[in-house]
Amino acid sequence: MSSIEGGVADLRPLEQAKEQKAWYWYDWANSAYVTTIGTVMVGPYFIGLANNAAEAAGGDCSDGAAAELCRVPVLGMNLEPGSIFFWLITISTILGALILPPLGAIADRTENKKRMLGTFAWIGAAFASLIFFATGSNWQLVAIAVVGANFFLAASMVVNDSILPLISTEDERDRVSSRGWAWGYLGGGLLLAVNLAVFTMHESLGLEEAFAARLCMLSAAIWWAGFTFIPVLRLRNHTPLDVVPESGGIVKQSFGQLWDTLTEIKQYPMAVTFLLAYLFFNDGIQTVIAASAVYGSEELGHSQTILIATILLVQFVAFGGALFFGRLAGRHGAKNTILAGLVIWMVIVTVALFLPAGNIPLFLLLGAAIGIVLGGTQALARSYFSLLIPRGKEAEYFAFYHAMDRGTSWFGTATMAIMLQLTGSYRPAIFALIIFFVLGGLLLWRVDTARGIREAGNVAPRVI
Repeated sequence: MSSIEGGVADLRPLEQAKEQKAWYWYDWANSAYVTTIGTVMVGPYFIGLANNAAEAAGGDCSDGAAAELCRVPVLGMNLEPGSIFFWLITISTILGALILPPLGAIADRTENKKRMLGTFAWIGAAFASLIFFATGSNWQLVAIAVVGANFFLAASMVVNDSILPLISTEDERDRVSSRGWAWGYLGGGLLLAVNLAVFTMHESLGLEEAFAARLCMLSAAIWWAGFTFIPVLRLRNHTPLDVVPESGGIVKQSFGQLWDTLTEIKQYPMAVTFLLAYLFFNDGIQTVIAASAVYGSEELGHSQTILIATILLVQFVAFGGALFFGRLAGRHGAKNTILAGLVIWMVIVTVALFLPAGNIPLFLLLGAAIGIVLGGTQALARSYFSLLIPRGKEAEYFAFYHAMDRGTSWFGTATMAIMLQLTGSYRPAIFALIIFFVLGGLLLWRVDTARGIREAGNVAPRVI
């Protein structure tokens, strides 16, 4: 019920509730790309095209052939097809690290953030749709699509996450963020269920397997673009706060504001410490997500149907997991809940090291464990960070945050690519990610939440 101030009903809580519901839909929209394309299909499909290119160059990528015989010539180097995929994700992260911060400064000076959100989302979806046209040995077109879609996904999420503090109070932040993630997993899971049916029944539908995979990935791009219209149409414009006075056009002004932010960031040491923690543990999470389908197919020998079914399981478990972690944060605080989640992630990559090939029940059980902690740790990281940053510069700080986010891992994917190149096995490559959870957890442990909230000038929620 709205409160009464000076005899006039305060409708702000009702308006915020409407915006929160509209905001949830962008997680619903973009999760289709993350699940169907980024997590499940594009990795194996890309490797298949790269294998075709390697064989066209005289290599041998057949089952039982030596790993060193299956190499793709790239810029004078002979690379293993799987390692090329991880380097692509690394490249898109470096691109984001260079470009997202000035984009964040532009967003902080922009009243119509929802238009920016839509623009970035629709460009990203257009890049993702290019995969449909990649056939034979044309892995280069998929490479362009992956780098472009990953970058514009990250750019859209900078804007989307900067809207969170504008539509929720500090006490609501964990709940709203967790519900957004839950909606995302539900939306991504529903489309993945449809794509699972299409892919597994492709013969009865008169479709070739490769065409069915491309059609499923195209549906994810269309889903991302289509559902983005809901937040773009229903969110309100918000007047920018604490904008640094700068001369010149919007780009020059934004670089001036970015420089001001970089010079004052030392005033928020807890936010910086959390960013360093997030750099490590999120790289670990995102690399596990990006590598899961490739690991399941190339190392454990599971079919594409099993992989899609497992990711589908992860999606629906993660829906409940995100809501559950949101409730835990309400009782024990976001920081403590995230730390507990990181311990579970360490167990997951350790179990993956010894997971027997071809064992479907154990693979599904591991997927369920991932689902429990996946949405919760990511949703709470977003809401926790929002408490440590100053008002009016949310997009700039979330730009630094997203330089290390959403399937664009940097150190994690590079580590896997190097380990895979050195050992020829995905097992030590995925286990090496445990160091990212350990370092991230130790750095997060050092964050003084109450101090960080005071430094940022925010209001402390009831439980921290």
